[in-house]
Amino acid sequence: MDAKRLTLDSGAQCYREQARPEPAPTLVLLHGISSSAGSWAKLAEWLPGYRLLAWDAPGYGDSHPLANEAPTAADYAERLEAWLAALGVERCVLVGHSLGAMMAGAYLVAYPGRLAGVVLADPAQGYGDAEPTRRDEVYRSRWTQLEAQGHAAYARARAPRLLRAGGDPADIARVEAEMHKLHVEGFARAGWMLANDSLGRYLPVAPAVPALVICGDEDRITPPEDVRALARRLALPYRDIPRAGHASYIDAPAAFARAIDDFARPLLGAADSAEKP
Repeated sequence: MDAKRLTLDSGAQCYREQARPEPAPTLVLLHGISSSAGSWAKLAEWLPGYRLLAWDAPGYGDSHPLANEAPTAADYAERLEAWLAALGVERCVLVGHSLGAMMAGAYLVAYPGRLAGVVLADPAQGYGDAEPTRRDEVYRSRWTQLEAQGHAAYARARAPRLLRAGGDPADIARVEAEMHKLHVEGFARAGWMLANDSLGRYLPVAPAVPALVICGDEDRITPPEDVRALARRLALPYRDIPRAGHASYIDAPAAFARAIDDFARPLLGAADSAEKP
């Protein structure tokens, strides 16, 4: 995936793109709190029939942070809309992983016209309805450790938990490499959103566009039982990703790609495209 950069009114927005020589249906990929656009590179090999756009969320990579130091998912959705509008994306399936699922939910409510569908992958549901002490604990649980420990120690300790137990060392190294790119400022603002907002504020009932919920069956961050409960509450289809942890698209890219393709293909008119690289 090629690294690219746009200048929006709100500042630089960086992203990666896997383009196609012919017009191709578009998937937009939103990473989680400890990651960045580069984390989707392994999955991209399994989705050859799509144009893939993966952003570095505001405050990640070289993307300009949000002006709001205490942002909501709606603030991220506003930047997402500006980026997609600047790229001329008229119709897409939005894939939000973990914290990206909260951003996807907020975007769906505010800008449904650009969406053919939404995938909530290993979705974080947020702590906005928790007690203040719990919200403060969640807010300070990540960026303060990064600041105190440094990138190398933080990544070594945290990366294995995002994958299945006994995960591929190469995949662990991939997750660690993405964590080395974190900026404390952007990480802290994303942590504020996780702690003080919630997916339920945007999706209290079934969404207005087609949606799918998926989760790694060995996810230790957003446990499958919680994600299944979300799917039941929203009356949405649910799909397991076998032998996969929280970063299910890294642990099991073929199965993740097949789930995305099965969902997106009829919505976008794509040819069957989830293939072995």
